[in-house]
Amino acid sequence: MKNHPLNRARSGRSGFQLREGLTLREAFAEASSFLREKGVGEADENARLLLKEILGMSGAQYAMALREPFPYEHRERWENAITRKGDGEPAQYILGDQEFYGFLFEVTPDVLIPRPETELLVEAVLTRAKALWPDGAPSALDVGTGSGAIAVSLKLLRPELGVTASDISPGALSVARRNAERLGAEVDFREGSLLEPFAGERFDILVSNPPYIPAADIEELQPEVRDFEPRGALDGGPDGLWPYREIMKQLDLLQSDPKLIAFELGMGQAEEVANMLRARGSWRTVETVHDLAGIGRHVIGIV
Repeated sequence: MKNHPLNRARSGRSGFQLREGLTLREAFAEASSFLREKGVGEADENARLLLKEILGMSGAQYAMALREPFPYEHRERWENAITRKGDGEPAQYILGDQEFYGFLFEVTPDVLIPRPETELLVEAVLTRAKALWPDGAPSALDVGTGSGAIAVSLKLLRPELGVTASDISPGALSVARRNAERLGAEVDFREGSLLEPFAGERFDILVSNPPYIPAADIEELQPEVRDFEPRGALDGGPDGLWPYREIMKQLDLLQSDPKLIAFELGMGQAEEVANMLRARGSWRTVETVHDLAGIGRHVIGIV
């Protein structure tokens, strides 16, 4: 436990201090109040999540223990976690993990925190791959893998897939490799920019959740995202579409265009990315998949 993210303290600032003699309920209430004063959104939810993790309790165990005294052997870790959360740090980085598609992935400041909408991208790829290759074993490439959430999930959910993944960040690749090893997924990881590591190779499926935030909009993001998540995983250039244009150009590096291509993208970008695929002319069907909020979140091309 020595190197667990919960044990990493922020230095050089005053923070949350827990009074002695409190119950779990009172310790939770004090932490929630501290987070609200710091302007942290969903203060109760964040305090509850961190407290359950520090105590190693399930939801039911936590509810039953609320009247019990706070175990003061955990005081330093609790104060540290709430102080970091009060500074705006995402709870996922404090805890060191995030669930994605039912699997628990390690996350560090080297990688973007996996989002629920990306689960819809994995689902869309799996559904369409099953229709295209009902009995085959297609090859899949995840460009800009980050934590490895897409690549590892694809491999675990459809083991016959041959999965390769890339990222330009060595730190991100280290996290992705650890996730693949811990979860038992055989994925070939390569370091490099977009499709450059794959010149002369062929893939049946290409999937990517690249940076898509326009550079000028980054300063307007929530502080948790703007100040803590890796800028390189957010900045998509002046209009947020640079990575998609570049991938379209770099498809010429491959032996042939993939039969299935799938992108995640930002609000208002679906039509432009869909037009890029149509202009390429390699896919008979180009469709937009909407997320649960009705936003065009994924564009998919199918032969």
